[in-house]
Amino acid sequence: MEPEAGAPPGGVEPGAGAPPGAAEQSDAGAQSGAGAQSGAAEQAGAGAQSDTAEQAASGVQPGTGGQPKPGAQPKPGTQPSTGAQPQTDVQPQAAVQPEPGGRSKPGGQPEPGAQPGTSGQPGTSGQSTSATFPSAPAGLGEGWNFDGIPSVGRMYSARGGGRYFCTASVVSSPGRNLVLTAAHCLVGADTRQLYFVPRNTAAAPQPYGRFPVRRITVDPRYRRLGPDRAATLDVAFVEVGPRADGRAVQDVVGGNRLVTGAGYAHARVMLIGHPARAARPRACLNRTRRFTSADASIPGSFLRIDCTGYPGGTSGGPFLTRYDERTRTGSVVGVIGGWKTGGDLPDTSYSPYFGKEVRSLYRAAAAAAQRSAD
Repeated sequence: MEPEAGAPPGGVEPGAGAPPGAAEQSDAGAQSGAGAQSGAAEQAGAGAQSDTAEQAASGVQPGTGGQPKPGAQPKPGTQPSTGAQPQTDVQPQAAVQPEPGGRSKPGGQPEPGAQPGTSGQPGTSGQSTSATFPSAPAGLGEGWNFDGIPSVGRMYSARGGGRYFCTASVVSSPGRNLVLTAAHCLVGADTRQLYFVPRNTAAAPQPYGRFPVRRITVDPRYRRLGPDRAATLDVAFVEVGPRADGRAVQDVVGGNRLVTGAGYAHARVMLIGHPARAARPRACLNRTRRFTSADASIPGSFLRIDCTGYPGGTSGGPFLTRYDERTRTGSVVGVIGGWKTGGDLPDTSYSPYFGKEVRSLYRAAAAAAQRSAD
């Protein structure tokens, strides 16, 4: 599932439809365009298999099975064509836009090659980092509020008095400066005065400080086709700068391992999200399964999880497997988004499938972010 630690992203061959070198992004302060879904072969199972080239990518692991069922791919002709490149607009937009469509709702052992924070532990920055993932106080599929984990937080716009929106999480990368969320959260966002804030709660709004957004990378087809037709590409990687003391986000809070090609069905997934009006984030344990849209206007297959209480604000929240209480990180196999920007009911959430398209997008973002960090 993950590449070997330390291998440069430039040595990894991009996924289907993303030629080598397609990953160049614009200068810091610019924002990315959005993009749309991967090809039908990705949904049919090609993207569910591990890829030997993936072993060389730092921070990303190919899946180890769990292939999607044959015949469940979207109908021919409903997928956008492949070949689009990740892009970043040169001109920032006027303001951060709210999540379209209303909602963004919705352990185990660490995998080899993972790079959480320094020495595998998130830094304290003078703050308590005693948060560990509690045992579920409720049954499977029943969400509960908790104090969060260091690698998951919220996006924050300092404009107009400031406001928090959407959920995001740190992913391991060579530059140690990359955050993952849903593309629909950031289409139209102005990177100026935009930040990632780990483990935000009402009682401790910024316990690890805040990290300024430098660059947003999404597939350009997402913007062109929109959140419905491009629902399977509802993924964004965000490069963030260091906080005020010069420390990179992954060195402070650790990083989750990005897993691609792992299929749709996972027996134990922790879903984390920050509801817009809640004082604390929300967690839930349940299994995921494959959901294939019957709506021709929203083509594709997605991960589905039934977890109660994930309304607006939870978009971009990670689907975590193999959570390690020592490092307080896990493997991320999805984000709340995709079908109807994460779902139209607070008790069922969706994620785009993490296959070759997401792997390619990650490599593009990680390569650019590493150049900034060097």
